[in-house]
Order: sequence, then structure tokens, then C-alpha cells
Amino acid sequence: MALGIGAAVIVALFLVDALAPAIFPDPLPTRAQDGLTLAVSVLIESLPFVVLGVVLSIAVQVWVPPGLIERWMPRRAWARRAVLSLLGMLIPVCECGNVPFARGLLMRGFSVSETLTFLIAAPIVNPIVIITTHAAFGFDDGILVVRLIGGYLIANLIGWLYSRHPHPDALLTDRFRDTCELALARGPVEAGSAGALGERGRRSLAQFVIELRAVMPALIIGSAIAGAVQVLIPRDVLLAIGSNPALSIVAMIALAMVVSICSNVDSFFALSFASTFTPGSLVAFLLVGPLVDVKMLALMRTTFTTRALVGVVVVVILAAFAIGTGVNLFA
Repeated sequence: MALGIGAAVIVALFLVDALAPAIFPDPLPTRAQDGLTLAVSVLIESLPFVVLGVVLSIAVQVWVPPGLIERWMPRRAWARRAVLSLLGMLIPVCECGNVPFARGLLMRGFSVSETLTFLIAAPIVNPIVIITTHAAFGFDDGILVVRLIGGYLIANLIGWLYSRHPHPDALLTDRFRDTCELALARGPVEAGSAGALGERGRRSLAQFVIELRAVMPALIIGSAIAGAVQVLIPRDVLLAIGSNPALSIVAMIALAMVVSICSNVDSFFALSFASTFTPGSLVAFLLVGPLVDVKMLALMRTTFTTRALVGVVVVVILAAFAIGTGVNLFA
């Protein structure tokens, strides 16, 4: 189903381009090759982090003793979310690797709101992201500080909003719920039981296959869509409105959702627009890209329903626009 939808989106983009050739004057074969190159680059850039995220997810599900993580969590719901939103500081993977890790948290019994709080915050509070953002911008215009604080606040806002949902399980896909039930049916492996090491090894291998089968099709589809959109939407249109305080934010939000650059290196991509676009638009780009670009949404769709993701996208975009506007006013 997801593969068919992804293919339909890509075909539709090329059909629109073919019916309206004036939008982009370059020949279609050249852009098709460029789109394929971009899609493959996004895929290659993301794949190591996805695999690392799957490994970390398995470690959480299979190897970490039951109750160990939960024992260190505060009891109050808001405090648990606040702590989980900082967990990304200990996990040096980009947004792609956080999805399988978040799936592991859900399988351990963490709530949907708690997991979403981690998933939204982790790509920004990631230590590598902090270092690369500082390398690109330093403390100019407060971009680094605003990105960190803004990402943390957006994550906790989303966590709070979804904690109010009357039926949180309805936010998860049927396929993921079936996977959770399968994991629960197997039960925990006791450390002192006979053959515990071998059993954990077998469960780790089985879970590795399950997680890769779940996220890889989404990653491939998201990468393909990102590559197709980048070559079919003229970037000159976005650059032409870069100096407008409001339109520049809208343009960079749209660009962030399209280009699907890993959060570990997106600061250097944004830096290339620093002389043309407003500081607030750069902040909006750095907030939206790691959270709701097309590749990330395709990965999150393996776990969360479309309705849940629409809510996340709306909150992220509105919050990023508000934060970016504030930066433009005070920068």
C-alpha cells in the first residue's frame, strides 16, 4: 500500500511537470537523473543511522532488563516527558535512527505521548547536531540557542497535546500494534535462565529483521519523493522571496520538508541561504526539517496513523513559524 502511494506521488509529480513544461525549462531526462542521484544520496546518508537506530531499539527491547529505564523516570507525566525529550543527548543518531528506537520504547510500555516527545526532541538535542549547528552559525542571531530551546518546547507541547487524547492506542497503526502483541507474547527473557544468552540472540536477530522490514520501504519511498520534488520545484521561486520576513519563513519551511537532509548536517545546507534569507527563516528550516520532512513522515507512518501525523505536522509548522517570526523581530 505505502509503496503504491509513494510511486503514485512520484509519477504525479512528473506528469505535472510534463503537462506544464514552463515551470522548469531543463529537459526531463536530465532532471530525472538528478532526482535519482538526490534520492540515492538521501538514502545512503540515512541508512547507517537507521541501522544504528534499529540496533539501539533491539538493545532497549531485548537486552535492557525490564524496569531498568522506567526506574529512573519521574512519576509525574510532564516530568517523564521532560526527561525523555532530553534522552536524545545520549543517542548520536539523526532523525531516521530515532524512529526504530522510539518503536522500541513503545514496545517497552512507554505511552504514545512520551514516545512522541522523545521522537520530536531527539533530532535537535542530538550532540552531533548541536556541534554542527555551532560550527555553522556559532551564536550569531541566537540561531543555535533558539533551535535547541524551540525544539525542546515543540516536543513537549506535542507530548502534552497527545497526552490529552482519550484513546492513545488509536494513534498507532494496526500493523505496529500487531508487532507489539507479538513481542509481548514472547515475554521477557530472564537473565539467569538457562540458554538466556542464546534466546536473546535469536530474539535480537528476529527483531532486527522485523524492524528493517518495517522501516526500509518507508525510507526508500521517502528518499525517492524527496529527490523527485527537489528537481521538479524550481528553487529560484523560493529564493525570490527570501528577503520577505513572513514569506521567507514559509519558503524555508517548505524547503525543509522537501530536501530531507539529515539533521546532523542540515546546518551547513541552511548556511548557504544565510546571505539571502532572514534569520527567522533559517531557524524555521532547522526546526521543521528534522521533525516533519517527507522522509521522516514516511518513517513515522510505519508506527503512527495518518491522522496523528497530520496533527504533528500542523503543530510543528505553526510553532516554527511563530518562533521564526519572533527571531526576525528581535534579531
